[in-house]
Amino acid sequence: MISDQPKIAFVASNAPNAMDALQRLTALYGQCLPEQAEVICALGGDGFMLGTLHRFGSLGLPVFGMKLGTVGFLMNQYHADGLVQRLRAAERSVLKPLEMEALTESGMQHRFLAYNEVSLLRQTRQAALLEVTLNGQVRLDELVCDGILVATPAGSTAYNFSAMGPILPLGSAVIALTPIAPFRPRRWRGAILRADTLVKLRVLDPYKRPVSVTADSHEVRDVVEVTIREGGCQPVQLLFDPEHNLDDRILNEQFTT
Repeated sequence: MISDQPKIAFVASNAPNAMDALQRLTALYGQCLPEQAEVICALGGDGFMLGTLHRFGSLGLPVFGMKLGTVGFLMNQYHADGLVQRLRAAERSVLKPLEMEALTESGMQHRFLAYNEVSLLRQTRQAALLEVTLNGQVRLDELVCDGILVATPAGSTAYNFSAMGPILPLGSAVIALTPIAPFRPRRWRGAILRADTLVKLRVLDPYKRPVSVTADSHEVRDVVEVTIREGGCQPVQLLFDPEHNLDDRILNEQFTT
């Protein structure tokens, strides 16, 4: 529960309108370091919100976003007045990130979290050649495609939806496995998996057909194997105005024409 006089940490993107809003809001409500705050208020677009979650997610603080960027699916409308009342009335949505582990040709291991999706993409004109294993069982021994992605429910309306993947309700305890421009098998259009599924994607010809992987905005190139699972660590709470919460946005997105 947000207190009557909450300590708010305002963070803003470099966009001029976000910087102007930062100045106005701090004059109205004060400014606090994130480590000492009760709530974080992010000013920008969805990209900035994802960056905020990665930067401050370990603090365990709720985050209230206000749209001052191009895309604002994860954001509320910007209004400077009445912010404390909005924070106290806000509904909470818990986002659980994906944990991605990637092994490169050189033997380096990389680990990142993804609140939206983990995507593998071909690096050259050659299509990617992948093996798909779920919970230790090979489900596709050869997938020829431009790439493949694993999306969370919150991320299912982003890149996943553009790749013709399904929109997933929040709290459904599932993730989406969606191919990007699959060539063979041509009829395979992906799968909806339990959230605790261990997904392993192996690059079968990494020298002729190099592949990169991106967890939200963290990219690793020349990978040979990628493992993805829902993370048990660092869940985050997003705050939304009751009249336009994240569940409603996901539902409305499915009827947008």
